[in-house]
Amino acid sequence: MRPRPGSEKVRGQGESADAPEGARLSLLAAMADLWRLLMVSKAPWLKTRTAVALTLIVAGKALGIWAPFLLGDAVNTLARGKTPAETLALSFGALAVGWAVVRFLAAAAPQIRDAIFTPVSQAAQRRAAAETFAHALSLSLDYHQTKRTGALGRTIDRGARSIEYLLRTLVFNLAPTALELLMAAVALSRAYDWRFAAVAIGTVIVYGAGTFMISDWRIHHRRDLNNADNEAAGRSVDALLNYETVKSFGAEQRAAAHYDEALADYARAAVKANTSLVMLNVVQAAVMSVGLAVMALLAGLSAAQGRIGPGDVTTAVLIMIQIYSPLAILGFAYREIRQSIIDMEAMVDLRAQVPAVADAPDARELPEALVHGADLAFDKVSFQHSARSQGLQSVSFRAPPGSTTAIVGSSGAGKTTLVRLALRLIDPQNGAVSIDGVDLRAIRQSALRRAVALVPQDVALFNNSIRANIGFGRPEANDQEVWAAADQAELGDFIRGLPEGMETKVGERGLKLSGGERQRVGLARALIAEPRLLILDEATSALDSRTEAAIQATLRRLRGGRTTLVVAHRLSTIADADQILVLKNGLIVEQGDHAGLIEQDGEYASLWRRQTRKKA
Repeated sequence: MRPRPGSEKVRGQGESADAPEGARLSLLAAMADLWRLLMVSKAPWLKTRTAVALTLIVAGKALGIWAPFLLGDAVNTLARGKTPAETLALSFGALAVGWAVVRFLAAAAPQIRDAIFTPVSQAAQRRAAAETFAHALSLSLDYHQTKRTGALGRTIDRGARSIEYLLRTLVFNLAPTALELLMAAVALSRAYDWRFAAVAIGTVIVYGAGTFMISDWRIHHRRDLNNADNEAAGRSVDALLNYETVKSFGAEQRAAAHYDEALADYARAAVKANTSLVMLNVVQAAVMSVGLAVMALLAGLSAAQGRIGPGDVTTAVLIMIQIYSPLAILGFAYREIRQSIIDMEAMVDLRAQVPAVADAPDARELPEALVHGADLAFDKVSFQHSARSQGLQSVSFRAPPGSTTAIVGSSGAGKTTLVRLALRLIDPQNGAVSIDGVDLRAIRQSALRRAVALVPQDVALFNNSIRANIGFGRPEANDQEVWAAADQAELGDFIRGLPEGMETKVGERGLKLSGGERQRVGLARALIAEPRLLILDEATSALDSRTEAAIQATLRRLRGGRTTLVVAHRLSTIADADQILVLKNGLIVEQGDHAGLIEQDGEYASLWRRQTRKKA
C-alpha cells in the first residue's frame, strides 16, 4: 500500500519536510490565513476554549520544570540522613509523591488541552476545506477541463489538513517549546550557576542550527513526494472514472502499468527523502547525547566540589532530559510547519484562482417573466477556444418566448460553444448574449441557472438513488413532483418495475443504467426544475425510436411553457421547430423553418437528403 503523503516511514525527533526555496506562501501569510479561519470557524465557545488551552500550555510547562527539582530535593533529603529515620522517610516520601503528582499533571495538561481545543481546530479545518471546495466549484469550465479530478481533490484534502498541523505545531508546540526552554534556563541559572544554563542553551542552538541546515538541504523532497502523489492519484481516478472505456478496449493492464509507473516515481522520491531523514536523525541524536554528557559531567564535578548535593545532579540531568523533549518537538514542529506551508501553497493557489466567468459587482436577479418562457438573443457573438483554429463568428439570432430553436451542423461547427454561451459557462469575446433583454453578464449566475436547464448528450449522474438524481434539479420538490417528472420523461414504468423503485442506486456516473435510461433521468431532472429555457444537447441520441418519439411528443406538449434550444444530429427530431439555425465553420449559413430550408436547397437540404437516403 502506498504511504499517505507526509507519513514518511522513517521518523525521528524533529524530522523535516521540505519547501521550495523562496516558497510563495510565507509563514506570515500562512499565520494570517490561519487566524482568519480560526475567527470565522464558528467553533463552540471559541474564545473560552482558546484561553483555557493557552493556560494549560503554560501550566504544563511550568510543572514540567518544577518536577525535577522536587525529585532532586528528595534525593538530597535522603542523602543527608541527619534526621530520624521516620522523619527522613516521610520527607523523602512526600517529595517523591509530590514529584510523581507534578509530573502527572505536567503530562496530563497537554491531553486536557487537546480535548478542549480539538473542536476549534476541527472547525477551522472544516472551514478551510469547505471554502476551498466551494471556490473550486465556482471556477470556470476551462479551469476544470485542464485539471485532474483526483489531483484537485487531493489538493483540497492536504491543504485542509495542513490547517490542523499548523495549529498543533505553532500554537501548541513551537511557542510552548520556546517558553519551556526559557523556563529551564532561568531555573538552572538561579538554582545553580550560569554554566548549567549555558550548556542547555548551547545544546539548543547547536541542535536547532543542525536541524535547520539539514532540513534546508532536503528542501525539494516534499515537493517531489507531493507531485508524485498527485500524479498517481490523478492516474488512478482517471482510470476508475473511465472504467467502461478501459474495460471495452481491454486496457486494464495498460492502465495498471501507468499507475505502477507513478507509484515507482513516488517510491523513488520517498527513498531519497527517508535516506536524508536518517542523516538528520543521527545528527540530532549525536548533538543531544553530547549535551547530556556535558551536563552530567558539569553536575558531577559541582557535586564533588560540594557546591551542589547529589540530588541536584539528578535534577540537572532530568532538566536536560526535559529539554530533550521540547527539542524533539522543535524539530518536529519545523518539519510540520515547512510541510504544512507546502501543502497550503496549492490550496492557497487554488483559492487565488479568479473565475473566468464571475458575477459582476452590480449583478442582479433575473427579471420576472412577463410571458411564458425566456426571450434568448445572441447579438454578434464571437468566441474562439485557444485549442481551436476557428470559433463562432458574429452569430446573431433570437429565440422568442415559448418557441423552439434548433441548431444543426457538422462536428466542430460551434454548436456546443453556442450552448455554453447560453448557459454562461463561458462569456463571449465579442458581442452579447441576453435573456429577456438583459445581458447574461449583468445577471447573477445562480438566478440564471435556476431559469435554464440543460440535458446533455452524455448525462452524468451522481452515485445516488434515482429519486436523488431527479430531485437534484429542484431539491424542494415532493415525491409527487418527482414522479410527474419521471413520467414526462417516459421513465415512470421503468422505475416502477425496479425492485427498489425510486431508491435504486445508479452507480458511479450512472453506469448501472443504459445510455437511454441515463438520458431520460437527465431529462426528468431538467423538467422538474421548471426552467424558462430548456436546452437539449443531443438529449435523445441514445434512445430507441419508440421512446424518442414518445419524449418528442411530451416535449411538444411542454413547449408552451418554456423556450427550447435544441442541438440535434437527427434532423427528423427538429423538423417541427419554429426556426432552425444551420452552423458551418462558426457561422450561421442558413436560418428558417424546415419547409423553407428544404426549398432553399442549401446546406440543410443536403443534410436532410443524406439522412433520408440512409433511412431509405
